[in-house]
Amino acid sequence: MDKNKLILYGASGHAKVIVDILQLHGVTINAILDDNEQIKHLDTYPVTTPQEFPIQKNDHLLISIGNNRVRKKLSEKYSNAFIKAIHPKSVIAKSANIGEGSVVMAYGVVNPGATIGKHVIINTASVVEHDCQLEDFVHISPHAILSGGVKVKEGTHIGSGAVIIPNIKIGKWATIGAGAVIIKDVPDYATVVGNPGRIIKTGSQTGEK
Repeated sequence: MDKNKLILYGASGHAKVIVDILQLHGVTINAILDDNEQIKHLDTYPVTTPQEFPIQKNDHLLISIGNNRVRKKLSEKYSNAFIKAIHPKSVIAKSANIGEGSVVMAYGVVNPGATIGKHVIINTASVVEHDCQLEDFVHISPHAILSGGVKVKEGTHIGSGAVIIPNIKIGKWATIGAGAVIIKDVPDYATVVGNPGRIIKTGSQTGEK
């Protein structure tokens, strides 16, 4: 990483947490970009637009945006190398695998045999238990718990404090509400809330095809 610039794309509150992680590792951030021209600073860092600070082929990137769809869109736009950001107070098992562009926040736990895809967010104090499989662009919110063997497909968002019992399968681009308890498999594009979890929206209601 020494020979190339590190650029963060996104200057939201989520980016503040990533900046903190990188600072704890002593990583130099060369630029923070955002499409919103009204954002001029993120803490002590200046923020500029991609038009004013073009991304070069050899630059390292990290997409510091919480929205799963936006992360996917940007990851497909740029062919640069994407770094990972792992908080030093997280717990990552040696046998766990974490893909490029993914981040693990403070006190996040990824246990043995877990597979984390690309551009995934494992947020503060969330738990991904043994042998879970998370596909690309998933977001696990603070204090959510995925029990052993849970499978989560692309783009799904697990809300804060949700609990998923063992061996559940959750479809792609689904939304699990905060505090939900999931005891049955969840189909693609569904929105699930409550304890026990119940589907309140399906793909057709959320505009998915």
